[in-house]
Amino acid sequence: MREWYQQGLSSMYNHEELFYAIWPMAKTVLCFSSGYFVYDQVDMIRRHLYNPKAPSLLVHHAVLLVCFTMALYRQVTINYLILTLLCELHSIFLHLRRVLRMACVRKEGSWLVSIEWSFNWITFFTSRMVMHTFIIYKLLIDSSKFPSGIEWPLAISGMTGLHILNVLLGVDLFRAFRKERAVQRSRYKAS
Repeated sequence: MREWYQQGLSSMYNHEELFYAIWPMAKTVLCFSSGYFVYDQVDMIRRHLYNPKAPSLLVHHAVLLVCFTMALYRQVTINYLILTLLCELHSIFLHLRRVLRMACVRKEGSWLVSIEWSFNWITFFTSRMVMHTFIIYKLLIDSSKFPSGIEWPLAISGMTGLHILNVLLGVDLFRAFRKERAVQRSRYKAS
């Protein structure tokens, strides 16, 4: 927010700012996130907490770890990667859904579930779809400004992979939403 206020929105998102500069605390956030992704990846593998037929979460973490490690090592694209972390806002509501179910307080059709679904969809579209589309757009229009090397190919392939995973997550989320609505309608008709 401070960067936005001091520099204005247009200069905050110019290529030089996103590629070479490092916003305050951005490097710390990236280091912390890298540690979290390593821990979560190891935990998922050790406890078999992923779908072996479609290990999208493992792929998601692996892509992020490669990109984060390279950015931290080379000290470039850190601000681009901070923007990608905004998608984790949606993860809050994905986890909330699971926690409410585990606590047996999640009842289909309740006002709490309606609010949860609303936040799930709002954050899915804003922090995952819109933000990642914006980053891909910036990478494409600024491709000539990247120095020759690994940064642009890694960035565009990583963002494309993450965007595909987000679309698949959206499909899964829509199926869960549709299934929940169908169960709710059948209970309503039965009563």
